[in-house]
Amino acid sequence: MQCSDTPILIAETLEAYLGEVQAAIAGLPREALSRAAQELVEARRRGATVYIVGNGGGASTATHMASDLAKTASVDGTPGVRTLALADNTALLTAWANDACYEEAFAAPLRHLVRPGDVLIALSASGNSPNVVRAVEAARERGATTIGLLGFGGGRLREQVDVCVLVPADAYGPAEDAQLVINHALTTALRQTIEAELADANRTSSQEPMRQPVSPRAA
Repeated sequence: MQCSDTPILIAETLEAYLGEVQAAIAGLPREALSRAAQELVEARRRGATVYIVGNGGGASTATHMASDLAKTASVDGTPGVRTLALADNTALLTAWANDACYEEAFAAPLRHLVRPGDVLIALSASGNSPNVVRAVEAARERGATTIGLLGFGGGRLREQVDVCVLVPADAYGPAEDAQLVINHALTTALRQTIEAELADANRTSSQEPMRQPVSPRAA
């Protein structure tokens, strides 16, 4: 290939990649997204904790998602969701990976942390990551609701999670890009729900009749 051809190759590669990302986002299942958003809304209402797991780029998105659901979704001092991205605790992650096996790196802590009614979000482009699969199994055993943000047809996790948000992509880049878009979509839906609830509460409060002060009795 001549050096003069490099700009053409770059332009074609970028165009093709962006086309894949656009197709992945356009094909996201809206009903499953709505179900995932509703699960997060209900988790916040009952004070549940949302745990998030993923490997590599998925671990990075898990951290980003935990921050957004907790901080970006908060409104006027009203908290967002209690969240924890398990890969953020490097000491705990590597301890279980070293002392047990990497497949138990997420599942083992979850068995100690998860309570019935909590939520686990599993990020896996392939849907077959062994440690993410075990994490879902452990969470379900403890009575948690599981949400999968998956690609590549969903893999093993497609049939194991309660809510499957399947990205129509068979390459890691577009699948992981779409997972981050899903994070921002869910965070926006959660924040707007909180804003609507606060507006309703304020409206109800303003419509309540004011109580007249009680005059003191004459002695």
